[in-house]
Amino acid sequence: MSMDIDSGLNADRLREECGVFGIYGHPDAAALTALGLHALQHRGQEAAGIVSFDGGRFQTERRLGLVGDHFSSEKVIGRLQGSSALGHVRYSTTGETILRNVQPLFAELAAGGFAVAHNGNLTNGLTLRRELIAQGAICQSTSDTEVILHLVARSQKSRMVERYIDALRALEGAYALVALTNKKLIGARDPNGIRPLILGELNGTHILCSETCALDIIGAKYIREIENGEVVVITDGGIESLRPFPRTPARPCIFEYIYFSRPDSILGGRSIYDVRKAMGRELARESAIAADVIVPVPDSGVPAAIGYARETGIPFELGIIRNHYVGRTFIEPTQTIRSLGVKLKHNANRAVVEGKRVVLVDDSIVRGTTSVKIVRMMYEAGAREVHMRISSPPIKHPDFYGIDTPEQKSLLAATRTLEEMRQYIGVDSLAFLSVDGVYRAVGYPGRDNARPQFTDHCFTGDYPTHLTDLAGETGKQQLSLLAEAG
Repeated sequence: MSMDIDSGLNADRLREECGVFGIYGHPDAAALTALGLHALQHRGQEAAGIVSFDGGRFQTERRLGLVGDHFSSEKVIGRLQGSSALGHVRYSTTGETILRNVQPLFAELAAGGFAVAHNGNLTNGLTLRRELIAQGAICQSTSDTEVILHLVARSQKSRMVERYIDALRALEGAYALVALTNKKLIGARDPNGIRPLILGELNGTHILCSETCALDIIGAKYIREIENGEVVVITDGGIESLRPFPRTPARPCIFEYIYFSRPDSILGGRSIYDVRKAMGRELARESAIAADVIVPVPDSGVPAAIGYARETGIPFELGIIRNHYVGRTFIEPTQTIRSLGVKLKHNANRAVVEGKRVVLVDDSIVRGTTSVKIVRMMYEAGAREVHMRISSPPIKHPDFYGIDTPEQKSLLAATRTLEEMRQYIGVDSLAFLSVDGVYRAVGYPGRDNARPQFTDHCFTGDYPTHLTDLAGETGKQQLSLLAEAG
C-alpha cells in the first residue's frame, strides 16, 4: 500500500481549486493548452482535462493526476485535433476525486456541443442542483459545474450566448468560466470578480486563462483582465464584450495576492512577487523583533521573508530546506512514518539556525499543525529563540468561493486568542499582518477608504454574496458540495 506523503503534509495549507485555459483559432491549440495548464498546475494537482474542436467534432481527454503525466505525449495531443481547445486543472477540497468530475465538462445540446471549465464555487449550486433533479434532470457528476450545463440546456433563449448569459443570471458565488462551442470561446467572470480571468493574444489568436504565467509559458501577450460581471465572446470575427449585469465595484479575492497566484504572475496591474515582498515589509513595520536571522517557510513564505528582512536589516537565510521531490512512498503509513512526514518535505538547515534567534515567516496559518512541527524542528536544530510572523491576518472564517478551508471550529484563529495560538504553536512570539497592512501592501491605504474592496471574508467575516446553500437543511451538505466544486 502506498502513501501520498505530499497530500498529508499539505493538509494544513490553503488550496485553490482550479485553473482554466482556453484558446481559439490556433493550429496547435491542444498542445498550447497543455503548456498553459502546466503553468497553472499550482492551482490544482488532482486532475486535468482538455476538450478540443476540429471543425467537425469535439474530442475530450480527461485524466486523474498531473498535466505532465498525461498530456506530454504526442499520442494524447494527437487525439486532440482542432484549432480551438479548452483545458482545466482541478483540486477538490475533500472526498474522492473521480474521473466523472474532471473538467472540462462536455454535453451535446440542441444548439450543438458545449464544453465548460470553471474556477470558483457556486454558493447556490446545491440548491440549483436539487431543483434541477426534482424537475427531471439527470446528473452525471457531483460537480456544481454541471449545473451550468443544465441551465444552458434548459434556457429558452435562441442564441447560445444568450442561453449562456441566461444561465449565469441564476448563479451565486464566485466563478471564472470559460466555455467552448463549435463557433465560439466564451469567458465570464462573476459580478464581484472574485476569481481571476485573463485575456491574452498569440499571433492573432485569443486566449482566456486564470493567470498571466500561463501566457508567459507559450510566449503570448497579456491584453487585460476580464472585468467583474463581464462576458467576452471570441469568434473568427474577433472579440465582443458584453455587460449583462449591473456594474458594481470589483471585489477580487485577496488570497490571490497572499498565496494562490504564482509569484511571477501579474494581477490587477501588480506583480504578485512584489506585493508579497511588500506584505513582508508591512509585517516588519507592525511587528519587528530583535533577531539574528529571518527564515522563510518554503516556498510560499519566501517573498514576504525577503521583504521582512530588507525592512529590518536582519539577514535572510534559507534555514529550512524543502525537498521538492516528495510524492508517493512505498512505506506503509504507520504513525511513526506520519510523525516523520514533515521532515520528508522540510528539513532544518542547522548551520543557519543553531544558536540563533530565528524569525520564521509564513503566509498563513490554517489549523496550525504544520507550524507546530516546523517550530519544533527549529528548536531541535539548536535555535535559541523562535518567533513566527505571518504575512496575512488570522483566518477566522471559512471560505465558500473556491478555497479549501476547514470548518470554522478547525481554524486555529477562530478558536484561540493570539496568546493561546502562540502557546499551541510553541513559539516565543507570534504576530500576524493586519487587514489594513494587507491593503497597504497591495497599494491601498486601508479597507474602509480604499477601492477596490477585496473579498477578505476569511479575515473579516464580510461575505460578498448570498450563501444560499448554508440556509436550512442544505447548509448541512455544503461541505459535500465544496468537495466536488470547481
